[in-house]
Amino acid sequence: MSIGSVLALLREDFPDVTISKIRFLESEGLITPERAPSGYRRFSSADVERLRFVLTAQRDRYLPLKVIKEQLDAIDSGDGGPGGATRLISSARGAVAPATDFGSRGDRVSREALIERTGVDAAFVTELQRNGLLSAGPAGFFDEDAVRLVEAAAALANYGLETRHLRAFKVSADREAGLVAQIANPIAKGKGTGARDRAEELVREIAALSVTLHTQLVKAAVRDVLD
Repeated sequence: MSIGSVLALLREDFPDVTISKIRFLESEGLITPERAPSGYRRFSSADVERLRFVLTAQRDRYLPLKVIKEQLDAIDSGDGGPGGATRLISSARGAVAPATDFGSRGDRVSREALIERTGVDAAFVTELQRNGLLSAGPAGFFDEDAVRLVEAAAALANYGLETRHLRAFKVSADREAGLVAQIANPIAKGKGTGARDRAEELVREIAALSVTLHTQLVKAAVRDVLD
């Protein structure tokens, strides 16, 4: 298949995928399509399934490419076992919390649907918005990340943490985002094919490390409090 045919096959499940993205994944060693004598890429069905594996792992498990490549190498070497792809993704070393997918924002979610799906009341959503923790898009809709945010905030509220207490998390997140932007923006604005994809992958890996660092710091601080 040509790269255009592959794009058409993938677009149904991954509407944000582009030719640039496919070329970027090739440059990172995730796929190795053959080349026709004319120099054009020729993709096999196995290449397409490999792309599906990579895109699914990024979208649903928020994994950096380094981790995904380790999984693919394990499958290639026969260590995947029965149902290897699914098992490897779910037990991936280095899997991170669902906050590091910087591609599609998912389906649009109305305020009413957000309240229904999360089980909170309208006042709670209003409080999150008032404290700068939650924001709707220009048309007033939310996304899947907003759903997860509200669910997490509601769970913390059950432990007695009010929305005003959560503002510290927002301040910390904004500071971290500023640090990451200083590193990623020059790469995203660089010339050449795949600059944006390289920047997104860098952000994904830094965010994964940030989540791990944050978790360890909180654990250490809480341990000191308990001691």
